[in-house]
Amino acid sequence: MDIRNVFWMSFLLLLGCQPKLIINPELNANPSNLEVFAEDLVSTPLYERDMAIAPNGKELIFTRGTYNQKIRALISLSKKGASWDEATILPFSGKYQDIEPFYAPDGEILYFASNRPVYSDTTRTDYNIWAVKKVEGGWGTPYPLDSVINSRNDEYYPSVSANGNLYFTATREDGYGREDIFYCTYSSGQYQSPIALDSLVNTKAYEFNAYVDPDETLLIFSSFGRADGYGGGDLYFSKKLSDGSWSAARNLGPELNSEFLDYCPFVDLKAGNLYFTSERTNQFQGEVKQPEEISGEANKILNGMGNIYRISLQSTPLKSVQ
Repeated sequence: MDIRNVFWMSFLLLLGCQPKLIINPELNANPSNLEVFAEDLVSTPLYERDMAIAPNGKELIFTRGTYNQKIRALISLSKKGASWDEATILPFSGKYQDIEPFYAPDGEILYFASNRPVYSDTTRTDYNIWAVKKVEGGWGTPYPLDSVINSRNDEYYPSVSANGNLYFTATREDGYGREDIFYCTYSSGQYQSPIALDSLVNTKAYEFNAYVDPDETLLIFSSFGRADGYGGGDLYFSKKLSDGSWSAARNLGPELNSEFLDYCPFVDLKAGNLYFTSERTNQFQGEVKQPEEISGEANKILNGMGNIYRISLQSTPLKSVQ
């Protein structure tokens, strides 16, 4: 046998015995400049969006989809000791379109949006708000929230404060625009009827995907179609005033927003970071000569598909919320 073949066979066997490299997401880092979060682990050439981090910092969940988002599932990364396990699809996800995870402030319930059949009606394909409780070793069986919340239209992006009040996105007759942010108070174990936030937050344009902090004093959301917008959808914020109302929403500025869609905000209060999804891209300005060059551009992380971005709160107009 050719000695060169022996060498390469031995080399390949050695490679096969090497442990797979796991890239750890450094959740405690506080970047002063906006960065793509966890490249090749969370942010990839596929479409990633709407990430949430468990209050204890030992799990993060995000949505990953195909380029056209015909397939979308909830992806989990769990920390065991000082290292992280490989990414896995949550056991109840992968069959339907599951998106937009959000942990209850105590970490015991995960909320998400899904188009799975609801209330035993197999004909339903609209998006509704679901929840699943933490059980020993993982998560239990998802269940839909009350029909006072879940209508036959779409409900998206659940966000829950420590007192149980729920914020979500919907299009309803009692709203202000094309999409609006609604909230339901939680009282005596039940959700009350949804109410649209007033015109200091909602407008005739699109308002969607609102994050609320556990104390229900900060709201971060996206809007498209406002006069002060920078492009395909911008991040805004509002603060709770002493009389219980929300302040007039303010754009988070060009340092965070781009000409592309910027949405799905989440704040890791423990580490002091803002996360959000963006479709921004390093636009190719040259001329392609070979088909492989097109493939190469399409498979870059900054290819215009959604990625998760991160920046320290101290480097944003939100720095006073910690």
